[in-house]
Amino acid sequence: MVEAQTWTTRRMSNPRLDPTATSDHQVLDIPATPTGDVRNSIYTVGSRLSPNLLTALIVASWFMSNIGVLLLNKYLLSFYGYRYPIFLTMLHMISCASYSYVAINFLEIVPRQHIVSRKQLFKIFALSAIFCFSVVCGNTSLRYIPVSFNQAIGATTPFFTAIFAFLITCKKESAEVYCALLPVVFGIVLASNSEPLFNLFGFLVCVGSTAGRALKSVVQGILLTSEAEKLHSLNLLLYMAPMAAMILLPFTLYIEGNIASITIEKARTDAFIVYLLVGNATVAYLVNLANFLVTKHTSALTLQVLGNGKAAVAAFVSVMIFRNPVTMMGMAGFGVTIMGVVLYSEAKKRSKVTTH
Repeated sequence: MVEAQTWTTRRMSNPRLDPTATSDHQVLDIPATPTGDVRNSIYTVGSRLSPNLLTALIVASWFMSNIGVLLLNKYLLSFYGYRYPIFLTMLHMISCASYSYVAINFLEIVPRQHIVSRKQLFKIFALSAIFCFSVVCGNTSLRYIPVSFNQAIGATTPFFTAIFAFLITCKKESAEVYCALLPVVFGIVLASNSEPLFNLFGFLVCVGSTAGRALKSVVQGILLTSEAEKLHSLNLLLYMAPMAAMILLPFTLYIEGNIASITIEKARTDAFIVYLLVGNATVAYLVNLANFLVTKHTSALTLQVLGNGKAAVAAFVSVMIFRNPVTMMGMAGFGVTIMGVVLYSEAKKRSKVTTH
């Protein structure tokens, strides 16, 4: 006769079903499966935000920081009377270096990477010099031209990128890509001719800023190509920012004078300048952090598309706040430039697919 089995003597059994279980038969305390509502509440507490909501908040923060730093720079340099763009840029660099150090070493947003050679250090220094030139020119232009016109000129970055890529690396694009750049140039010519507050010096330094930004992206792709020398964007900022601050220091002292003592003296009579400068420098770092987060949670292509949209939104917001005059022809030129940038992006994507 086969011996009767009990629930506690076989694998995959549940001892709690055996009412005769004694100390000889160890009873397993298996918790009950939580209901759907409980599981959902656990998920909500653990993750706090759904992925879609988190991405939406990050994109919103990206827009706010990018537009915020433009408006703050414009207000400080044009309306508040703080006409020291080089010193302001140096404050941005000091802020980026400080916040990057905290974000990487204490908050551990990304792993810390170290400079591995003097050659790599020299390459980063070269990028810092280009970075300085671009940012100083961009901030200086805001003293002389409206944010809307500044953004229209900035939208021509792909045009300069294509030129520098050809001149430096002899990289040729397809005919479709070059044709897509025509409306980019035509639009900015249209906007320039109809800009009521056109200033030649402001226009030239803004073009210099845009060209510098394009040059930095091309040079960065050339210099930091090996896997050993590639740096994460936040790590690159950690090393570039203090170098940029050191580069700017002699220029601000020579051109703008002892601005530190001027700022301290001004703060004694108007404490608001302290909040403006600290807030402005903080938002300048948040721009870089937001760029990283958008790329992490979406893609580099999304960041590029957002950049196109940001120019239009920033122009609209600045007109609403600063009430600078605009013309229909200027708006049309801006629209043509943005359309050209979109066409350029699409042409680049098709070109890459054809190449591969």
